[in-house]
Amino acid sequence: MSRHRYFMAMQFPATIGLVIVALLSAAQAQQADRVRRLAWLQTAPSSTVVYQDFLQALHQLGYEEGRNIEIVTRSANGQLDRLPALARDLVSLHPDALFTGADQGLRAAKDATSSIPIVVVVCDPLDALIASIARPGGKATGLTCISSELAGKRLQLLKELVPGLAQVAVLYNPGDHNKVAEYKQMQDAAQTLNLALTSFEARSAEEIDKAFADMGEGRFKALVILTDALMVIQEKKLAELALEKKLPAVFGFREFADGGGLVSYGASLHDTYRRAAIYVDKVLRGADPGSIPIEQPTRFEMVINQKTAKSLGLAIPASLLSLADDVIE
Repeated sequence: MSRHRYFMAMQFPATIGLVIVALLSAAQAQQADRVRRLAWLQTAPSSTVVYQDFLQALHQLGYEEGRNIEIVTRSANGQLDRLPALARDLVSLHPDALFTGADQGLRAAKDATSSIPIVVVVCDPLDALIASIARPGGKATGLTCISSELAGKRLQLLKELVPGLAQVAVLYNPGDHNKVAEYKQMQDAAQTLNLALTSFEARSAEEIDKAFADMGEGRFKALVILTDALMVIQEKKLAELALEKKLPAVFGFREFADGGGLVSYGASLHDTYRRAAIYVDKVLRGADPGSIPIEQPTRFEMVINQKTAKSLGLAIPASLLSLADDVIE
């Protein structure tokens, strides 16, 4: 072999290597620039404030609609029985990932697909839908507010706020599978606190009105509202009805206290939706949702509406005021 031919033979593999590297780089760049499709199954109206928190967080992570992400939304607008049909519609669009909220949203999504990755924000245990918190398995992962496990704490708060409390009304939506279990947890806590509970069910805004009517006047001295998608959507209405009925009431999110409810105790839904954007980002980048641990809150906030307390004739103990994260005057 001539020196020239030998030189060419030695250089040929290196040329192939450079071509392969170039092709890989181009493929990676194409993957990075590819517009990813996110399907968003919404339980509440699209204008909901925490939804804006989620979108803002996505933007901060570098996502821009039309450049690298397409967000396709379907909203049940509070009519949760529409979720299964909306989920099937979204799945037919072959998205890269599906984002939703609440027990009802997750069940609708999982019934609609077994292959599309799902990220969910839900405020109850996910034991029935995942293998474990650390390794969810399957195609779903997300964040939980751990609302159910705070049931006893919320009852304790009411007992401290309402002197001589004995009879408590509990309002919940049985359409959320976790609420029946949560009510049982609350019954156990009520026995320890020497309180008697009476449950009222509501699956819609109209049934909420009926439940408050059924509570009567003066029969109960306090109200606990169990957190689910319906109650979150209707939290302003719930605060107004509780005040109208002169019922000291507790709920999971601060918007209830902001709207005139007496007290709220739970994780921040705003923070949770901002964190959800990080989970969606991971999944859109190719992470296996079954290997992403469910995120649980490490901090809960208590908000007391002092103005409402005064209208109810309640004197908030100084010990509780000192513990509150916020007091609305």
